[in-house]
Amino acid sequence: MPQYQKQASWRLEGGGQVIDLETAVKDGILGGGEGGGGLPAGKDGSFGASAEKLDLKKMIEELDSAAEEDVPSVFICPISLEPMVDPVTLCTGQTYERVHILKWFSLGHLTCPTTMQELWDDAVTPNQTLHQLIHAWFSQRYLRLKKRSEDVQGRTAELVKTLRKVKGQARVQALKDIQKILAAHPAVKKTVADSGGVALLSSLLGPFTSHAVGSEVIAILVNLSLDSDARANLMQPAKISLMVDMLNEGTIDTKINCTRLIEMLMEEKSFRSEVVTRLSLLVALLRLVKDKRHPNGIVAGLSLLKAICFHEQVRSLIVSIGAVPQLVELLPNLTPECVELALHILDDLSTIAGGCSALKDCAQTIPNAVRLLMRVSEACTRYALSILWAVCKLAPDECAPLAVEAGLAAKLLLVIQSSYSPELKQRAAELLKLCSLNYTTTLFISKCKLTRTIQ
Repeated sequence: MPQYQKQASWRLEGGGQVIDLETAVKDGILGGGEGGGGLPAGKDGSFGASAEKLDLKKMIEELDSAAEEDVPSVFICPISLEPMVDPVTLCTGQTYERVHILKWFSLGHLTCPTTMQELWDDAVTPNQTLHQLIHAWFSQRYLRLKKRSEDVQGRTAELVKTLRKVKGQARVQALKDIQKILAAHPAVKKTVADSGGVALLSSLLGPFTSHAVGSEVIAILVNLSLDSDARANLMQPAKISLMVDMLNEGTIDTKINCTRLIEMLMEEKSFRSEVVTRLSLLVALLRLVKDKRHPNGIVAGLSLLKAICFHEQVRSLIVSIGAVPQLVELLPNLTPECVELALHILDDLSTIAGGCSALKDCAQTIPNAVRLLMRVSEACTRYALSILWAVCKLAPDECAPLAVEAGLAAKLLLVIQSSYSPELKQRAAELLKLCSLNYTTTLFISKCKLTRTIQ
């Protein structure tokens, strides 16, 4: 709820507030006056006659999410600091939301919460005038918001219709207009779908689509709910090729939108790994995650790479383009979110022979993985431990001593004593045993950097 702006109020003896409808409109609380629009009037000329049919609580909730203007302070319950739905007045003249003042009484308080005066009468009187004012104020703004929403929906439907007819720059402009409306009014997503917009937008993507049109189409599609038919249509080779081209050559926003859309398509049950078995796609993703200027692009690129690594058939292709050493080198400078994504990818790649060999051959794999143990999250520790296990198991004589010199033994003891899962502790114990094979007991204990007490 936005901050509340104090408005003019009228007081009785004892400090109570009294407002009448005519004065409220005159003084602008209900938007009266020049250009204010006033209140909806009933057939008998009374204020709010038609608005009374609207549910006050629902209007408050919807206007709260819109948060377009401050609510007059006289409408706010002093206890909850929220607009009142059922205002009642005490003998002191102060008004509160019924449920909150009754709860105050139930706690044993016999005072007015605002003035702290002792009450000579604990009866509460419905404040019908204030209730009508509150209802009228919210009704006016709710109806205005609803009309504006209807206008936006009509405008969106008209733009979708226009999109079927225009070409060239006019098409690009229509797409930009739809995108702006979607950003400002997410509710119009349904209007786009109901107007056949999803199928239309999908049809605009193809081998002859310009990047100017394609980037705008994709920027809209990633913000819509796509059903199975729409996703299946977008997985056509020509459409995927266009997305990959824009992922290589587009602006950073276009690249991020392309990664998001491809990831959305991968959620479809009928998705086939052949769709992402493209060197140009994987190279573009690696280039995106290495661009330190755009953190959002790094997250998007790693997220898609993680999704692609789920398909075992593509892992060898990812390894073949040198992804392993590039991701390992990025680890020290990534955010916690990105570290977890990168380690997840490297852990997946370690399950194939080529990936495990690439991890062993990268000089930074062991020190970077050891450094991340017990540092970011349990998931990161699990992935790093799995990677270290893979390389040490592959070449124990070569990698185990390097890992111990990097401080692995001490870290593994911390994992074993932590609150992590039993499976993770067991893996740490197994790796600790593997690392100790090339050392005498005394020497290995010294490598663990333990105090005499812990020894």
